Amino acid sequence: MNVITMAVRNLGRNRRRTFLAMLSVLIAITMVVCMDGLITGVLDSMARNFTKNETGHVNVATAEYRARERFMPASAALAESDALMEAIRTTPGLEGRIVLVAPRALFGVVLSSATATKAARGIGGDPSAEKHLLMLDRALLPGSSYIDQRGGTAILGAKLAEDLGLKVGDTLKVIAEKADFGMGFKKFRIAGLFRTGLDAFDDSTFQVGLADARELLGLGTGASEILVMLKDYRDSDEAARLISARLAAAGYDKLSVQSWTSLGDIASLITLSGNIYFFGEIIVAFLGAFIIANIMMMVVLERRREIGILKSMGMEPFRILRLFLAEGVLLGLIGSAAGAILGSALNAWLSVKGLDFSRNIAGSGIPMDNIIYPGVHPSHVALLFLLGVAVSAIMAFLPSRNAARMNPIDAIRSA
Repeated sequence: MNVITMAVRNLGRNRRRTFLAMLSVLIAITMVVCMDGLITGVLDSMARNFTKNETGHVNVATAEYRARERFMPASAALAESDALMEAIRTTPGLEGRIVLVAPRALFGVVLSSATATKAARGIGGDPSAEKHLLMLDRALLPGSSYIDQRGGTAILGAKLAEDLGLKVGDTLKVIAEKADFGMGFKKFRIAGLFRTGLDAFDDSTFQVGLADARELLGLGTGASEILVMLKDYRDSDEAARLISARLAAAGYDKLSVQSWTSLGDIASLITLSGNIYFFGEIIVAFLGAFIIANIMMMVVLERRREIGILKSMGMEPFRILRLFLAEGVLLGLIGSAAGAILGSALNAWLSVKGLDFSRNIAGSGIPMDNIIYPGVHPSHVALLFLLGVAVSAIMAFLPSRNAARMNPIDAIRSA
């Protein structure tokens, strides 16, 4: 009889104990898989929203603008952004991997109404492109409409409009510094108000069309930056390198081409959070498998006489080690498989239903969706399944080694 067959037979001796061990591993791996799905959903949401709202997966600006980015200087904007975008779209090595190339104008302004003034951040972009980036059209309040492609309209954060005493249909007066350091002034009709759930955004941001922003700032056909969106944000570092080489070869110098991972602290926060949570998953897996160690120790003590007889009959210590280790691994294998399946099923359900974190996120300023959809990644599930099996094997090793080291005569006598 081989070791695996003997291990399966031995597990059937005490089915209640075997079920308890498998259940502990099942619960632990289910929790780990669900935790991983939720964490993946949160981190993906952070990456997606940060890149759409702020940087793109790859961000192109002038070196001068990058050095003074916090001031959003119109004087350091990109000239002839349309030609730059065409060069980016035809970058060798990125065929089929670029989803969107969009210009954007960013500028600090003073907004004025009949009763109040307030400093704010203006965003000028092509309305059709911004529906895929900022997507403020989805956050508009009832009675609002999105910015008109023809120009002359603006949308404001609901809190910003409240501070200014403005509503839909009112006139918004905007004052900003132009590219030639003069003062730009323009009036907009408020087409809509939006509420994203991020207080920092709703309190200080308004959006207009790119043509209106260019007129206000005197940019001509320029833009503050160009955002490049990829099919997979994980390709951003390679894409930035290829785009930089492409623009340099086309004669565009004094440009700064950066991946989103090198802009701001969000990328570092995402990486750090992922590592921290992975260690947490390992701890949960060990806690779930700890009961296997206890059960295997009890099994070894209860079967001392059997172990002594087997060794007296010539069974090698290594084979006894393999026998008891196989029992522990089988417990972990079945429990981990069931936990991986159950956890994946829960993640698949939640990935459609979503989890509402509106109350938790509203005042945080973190670039995240209010509704988090846990990720379903087969590669992650496979890794966590292997983690459960490995942890079970580790927890079963010490009792198995003790069984292999028993003196056969002492084992029989003490039984």
